[in-house]
Amino acid sequence: MKKALIIVSALCMTLLCACGSSGKSSKLVMATNAAFPPYESVEGGKIVGIDAEIAQLIADDLGKELVIEDMAFDSIIAAVQSGKADIAMAGMTVTEDRKQNINFSTPYTEAAQVIVVKEGSTVASPDDLEGMTIGVQIGTTGDIYAEDIAGATIERYSKYFEAIQALLQDKIDAVIVDREPGKVFVSQNEELKMIDEEFTVEEYAIGVAKENTQLLDDINASLKKLQDSGKIDEIINKYIKAE
Repeated sequence: MKKALIIVSALCMTLLCACGSSGKSSKLVMATNAAFPPYESVEGGKIVGIDAEIAQLIADDLGKELVIEDMAFDSIIAAVQSGKADIAMAGMTVTEDRKQNINFSTPYTEAAQVIVVKEGSTVASPDDLEGMTIGVQIGTTGDIYAEDIAGATIERYSKYFEAIQALLQDKIDAVIVDREPGKVFVSQNEELKMIDEEFTVEEYAIGVAKENTQLLDDINASLKKLQDSGKIDEIINKYIKAE
C-alpha cells in the first residue's frame, strides 16, 4: 500500500509539473504601461505600438502566445521579479539601478529624455531648470535624473499625460519626458514646445527576471534575427517618421 501511494504521489507530481510547465511556457506575459505612445498605447481597447509589435514577433519566434498586462510603470519591475510577468517592455531604459533587480536584453533602440515647456517659456536648456517645478512620471529615468537638478521641486505623476495637463494648467514649469511621447504631446497641443537640447540619451531593452536566464538567451536570439532582418527598424519607422 505504501509503495502504491508513493507511485500515485509521484504520478500526481509529474502531472502537476507537466501542466504547470506547459501553461507557463505556452505564454509570454509582457508587463507594460500603455500610456507611452508610440511605444505602447490603447486604441480600440487593444494595446498597440512599437513595443507591442516587437514583443509579438518575439512571441511568434518563440512559439508562445503574447499576453500584455497594463499596469503602473513603477509596478513593472516587481511584476517581473515576482513571476507575474515574463518580460518588462515599456520603453524601459537600461540603468545601473534597474540592473540590480532584473537582467536586460541587448538594446533594441536608442531613446532620449527631453524637456517640454509652454510656448514663451524661458527654458532653453537643461541648466535652465534649476529652481523650477518639474513634472515627471514616477519611476522613469526622468524622475531619477530630475533629482540632480539644483533647487528643483519635483512633482510626480502616475502618467505622462497627467504631467502634461499640469503643465498646461501652469501648475508646473516643465515636464521631463521620453522623446517620442514628448513629440506626440507637442504635436497635439500648440501651447507646448520641446527644447532642442536633450536632457539625456538612453537605450531601451527588455527586462527579464534574474533567474530566467534561458528566456533572456531566447529573447536575445530573437532580437538578433529581427535586427538582422530589418524588422525592428521597419516597425520603428512605421511609428516614428524620419525628420
